[in-house]
Amino acid sequence: MGDYYNGSSDDQYCDRVCDDDGEDSVDGLQDPELETDFSCCSKGPSCDKKRVSSGCTDRGKAWLYSAAGLSVRSSEDLNSSQSSDEVTCQICFEDVHANESTIMDCGHCFCNNCWTEHFIVKINEGQSRRITCMAHECYAICDEENVRNLVSGRDPHVAEKFDRFLLESYIEDNKKVKWCPSVPHCGNAIRVECDEYCEVQCACGVQFCFSCSSEAHSPCSCLMWKLWTKKCQDESETVNWIKVNTKYCPKCYKPVEKNGGCNLVRCVCGQPFCWLCGGATGVSHTWNSIEGHTCGRYKEDELENAERAKKQLWRYSHYYNQFKAHTDSLKLEATLQDRLQQKIVILEAKNLESRDFSWVTDGFNRLFRSRRILSYSYPFAYYMFGDDLFKNAMTQKEREIKQNLFEDQQQQLQANIEKLSMVLEQPFADWEERDVLNTRLQIIALSTVTDNLCKKLYDCIESDLLAPLEEATHSIAPYRSMGVEKASEFP
Repeated sequence: MGDYYNGSSDDQYCDRVCDDDGEDSVDGLQDPELETDFSCCSKGPSCDKKRVSSGCTDRGKAWLYSAAGLSVRSSEDLNSSQSSDEVTCQICFEDVHANESTIMDCGHCFCNNCWTEHFIVKINEGQSRRITCMAHECYAICDEENVRNLVSGRDPHVAEKFDRFLLESYIEDNKKVKWCPSVPHCGNAIRVECDEYCEVQCACGVQFCFSCSSEAHSPCSCLMWKLWTKKCQDESETVNWIKVNTKYCPKCYKPVEKNGGCNLVRCVCGQPFCWLCGGATGVSHTWNSIEGHTCGRYKEDELENAERAKKQLWRYSHYYNQFKAHTDSLKLEATLQDRLQQKIVILEAKNLESRDFSWVTDGFNRLFRSRRILSYSYPFAYYMFGDDLFKNAMTQKEREIKQNLFEDQQQQLQANIEKLSMVLEQPFADWEERDVLNTRLQIIALSTVTDNLCKKLYDCIESDLLAPLEEATHSIAPYRSMGVEKASEFP
């Protein structure tokens, strides 16, 4: 499913990939009677087959080549341009031998020194595959091989930068290839062959969502995960707490928290104001009222806003606490692998009748994958059953029914994950063979049940929750029982 390529090795990677996959090629557009060099990579989103064919049909080949920065010249034109032994460069106006000049596909010929200076400037500006001719109002793209040969003779480091820019531009333009988001960067690029909505594991070990390049977050959609991470980073619910528990000073507008029972409060700036309505007042007051101030009228909207803010805070706290708890458990259980390896060593030394202890490793892998899915299911539930994304997508009754259905699946999964974690933590390496066999059966059974519950949770999300909404922006990576697929090295 996924291939990875390390950008530090073969420079011909882009060419090989383009040749291997002809889905977006421009076959049939080149006239066999004309010598045309398609030097730019044609794998970007802007060069798909439909657009190329449509442009060729509607406006003709000449327009298509011009829009792509390509020039069509016959071999006779190119040969006639190079018939003279000496040429005059129209940039520096020096007379040079024909061998010291280069003619591009567009027919413009300049000395190699001027071409080289032009290419070095453009490369240092960050350009690569769309370096155009120096001639006035000529937008033809210069051949990559000419650029590479001229620059490498002057400055090999700039030539290496040029090749790197070419590779990066290919990856950035190709929807099926992306850089691994590891920090520090491992230098690998991942190519997928099928669904864009998938999760992959780079050779460096980093697992990430191929669609948004963030960490693997299934069953959350990319948009849900983006909103969730921003919400957690911005501590937006802390702002909600401030709204619920403080009032803003009418003078300096700083939030003030009341620490006593009196409704006449004083800001640190010295301004006294009424806690009930937030209006500025004097400093004198009696047991019953603030002198020269009245505000006892009921304001329903303020009460409703306060209650709504409290409800949103409590709701967010519930989902965040569950997400954080399972994420912390995931980090702690990552250290369990070493302890389980030690248990396997002890069991192997006992010469038991059964010599296969793969059930220990399989049980740990199932625990780790399922815990990750469970932790990310809470951000999903926060947005799925909240008002941020699907406020008008379903009625309140439909929302309650679907939420109960989802939470039933979620709680069953959580219960089995905790059971599996508890059994794996037991010191079964010190037990008798009969007890070890019983533990083996327990772990295998719990792993199977947990796997099935994960499948059911995904089916519930895809079929019962997201599918009826017809929200294409909330597609999720499919469930993989064996975990995120590892990318293999590109041959």
